[in-house]
Amino acid sequence: MSKIRFVIRHEIPGRLRIHLIQKSMTFKEADILHYYLHSLKNVTGAKVYERTGDAVIQYVGSREEVLKALTSFRYDEVSVPEEVIEHSGRELNAGYQEKLLFKLLFRAVRKLFAGGPVRTCFVGFKSARYLFRGVKCLLRRKLEVPVLDAIAIGISLVRGEMETAGSIMFLLGIGELLEEWTHKRSVGDLARSMSFRVNRVWLVSGGQEILVDAASIMPGDEVMVHMGNVIPFDGVVASGEAMVNQASLTGEAQPVKKDGGGYVYAGTVVEEGELVIEVKAVSGSTRFEKIVAMIEESEKLKSALESKAEHLADRLVPYTLLGTGFTWLITRNVTRALSVLMVDFSCALKLAMPISVLSAIREAGLYHITVKGGKYLEKVAEASTIVFDKTGTLTKAKPEVKEIITFHGTDADDMLRIAACLEEHFPHSMAKAVVKAAKEKGLEHEEMHSKVEYIVAHGIASYINERKVVIGSHHFIFEDEACSIDETDLERFNHLPEDCSHLYLAIDRQLVAVICIQDPLREEAEAVINTLKKSGIKKVVMMTGDSERTAAAVAARLGVDEYYSEVLPEEKALFIEKEKKAGNSVIMVGDGINDSPALSAADAGIAISDGAEIAREIADITIAADNLYEIVTLKLLSDSLMKRIHTNYRMIVGFNTALIIMGVGGVILPTTSSLLHNTSTLAISLGSMKNLLT
Repeated sequence: MSKIRFVIRHEIPGRLRIHLIQKSMTFKEADILHYYLHSLKNVTGAKVYERTGDAVIQYVGSREEVLKALTSFRYDEVSVPEEVIEHSGRELNAGYQEKLLFKLLFRAVRKLFAGGPVRTCFVGFKSARYLFRGVKCLLRRKLEVPVLDAIAIGISLVRGEMETAGSIMFLLGIGELLEEWTHKRSVGDLARSMSFRVNRVWLVSGGQEILVDAASIMPGDEVMVHMGNVIPFDGVVASGEAMVNQASLTGEAQPVKKDGGGYVYAGTVVEEGELVIEVKAVSGSTRFEKIVAMIEESEKLKSALESKAEHLADRLVPYTLLGTGFTWLITRNVTRALSVLMVDFSCALKLAMPISVLSAIREAGLYHITVKGGKYLEKVAEASTIVFDKTGTLTKAKPEVKEIITFHGTDADDMLRIAACLEEHFPHSMAKAVVKAAKEKGLEHEEMHSKVEYIVAHGIASYINERKVVIGSHHFIFEDEACSIDETDLERFNHLPEDCSHLYLAIDRQLVAVICIQDPLREEAEAVINTLKKSGIKKVVMMTGDSERTAAAVAARLGVDEYYSEVLPEEKALFIEKEKKAGNSVIMVGDGINDSPALSAADAGIAISDGAEIAREIADITIAADNLYEIVTLKLLSDSLMKRIHTNYRMIVGFNTALIIMGVGGVILPTTSSLLHNTSTLAISLGSMKNLLT
């Protein structure tokens, strides 16, 4: 396919509007171009309009670079993930736009060309659906909005006011269509932000595990999933046994046992054990659909304010009916009574509140923050305590091996090769540093060890040529595994670099190497902590498995309120439970498998995106690895959301109360009241979809 041709329609510094010279643009082509534009490093935002063939591009830096990228663009040369095309939402939006336009045109044509008897028959036929809904509600002994609608339409029909009944139903139909559209659009945006991407997997071939691109996996292939990792594809367990956390799909916190013959789903996490999975489906669509179902059904998404608004909306219906009856008794004017009936608070309350939350979650995605539910944004806004894990969280996400100190006459490169061979199975910042150091030295290796066993917060154990190899913390090597050091090596061992974290490697209970890993603090860590304190966080706590000396030095530099050293995973979780019992709302920020219990215990658990996959899956919120300021952004977003919800609440109650007063006073007719009510609901809902942060 040839390169695209385009013309520049409009231009200001940092923004281009182009028109593509082609006969028409399909939804798929629009999605491909949109994906391509967003992949350009200097493009900060892009919109593609498939109807007109236009694209609006916002950028920073060189204009020439953007134009060069556009001139080299070809539809067939851009590799776009299948789920992006399948679930972009573009076709959904176009479909609802057409439905809305059809409704408006159909009403206009009917009023212009259809005779009175035809219009009467049409109104009578259409009213049956609304009357049935109202009766159905009453049979369930519930007074809800459909009852109000049925009464208003029924009274208009009895009075012979067919035009009034038709107008009411038209406005209700538009409202329902807009509600359905905005809900599906918001859910789709959120589901896309929650859909995971797994780039590389362990393919089992010829009795070995080979690290390959996920895109190369085909149905029927077998992949190995180790403890703490996300299951990348739907499939059947070929061998192994594991406890699988399915919270991302089912909302259930308790892991489920999976063994031979069991079916596992993409996006769930191996919490304990390991599995060899025969792949059944490689498409991301099943994962996407499950997320959509979870979003629509799970109570996780509802914040306390959303639930309050929903319950209030239902409770107001009987009062609306009483107000209608009271108005008729006093005025004996059916028109004025209908004006009260046409205004109910529930439509706006039930629509605007969830849209506010879903839009905030979508906006968080723009800042590389993934939030799994509205209640977590509310908890972040309420939080008074924040707990940070140190390694990989307050320290840089990419620590480096500074030095390898060998003992017992071993070779540094050989020891690094063995360490990398073990550590590459378990994604943690320290493990990644070891693997990276081996790769930079060109220390390639085959899988030379037997089954790898990971002991959370301690280390890794395996066998190489029937010799037991362990790597991990000081406590694990010298206390749990009872390893020893040659007397001739004690002097060097006692003078290990103090500014580094240490990984101890032992073979057959003999210390053979200490890998010294330099893990400098993030430059922004101190500023982030100070900003969080100013934004309402009262207590900042740091927890680490490092020694007291290292922890004290770091805590002093960062200005945290409390710090705890040499802590185990369960101790982090116990501290959080203690804080919650004291009446504090707690945020936990971590990145490793050992942070999972604390992330789960916190009111809002925040995981670092390139940390352990189980941490990301268990956490309620995930932030990008390269910038702790996203926690500040998250706090601002959460505070702004709560402010918007309270503002919406006041606007809905105030405006609709004014409509009722004007209706009772005879200032406006029922159809006008209904129009204004629906217009205000739409306006508030559309306003709720706007970004909170500028």
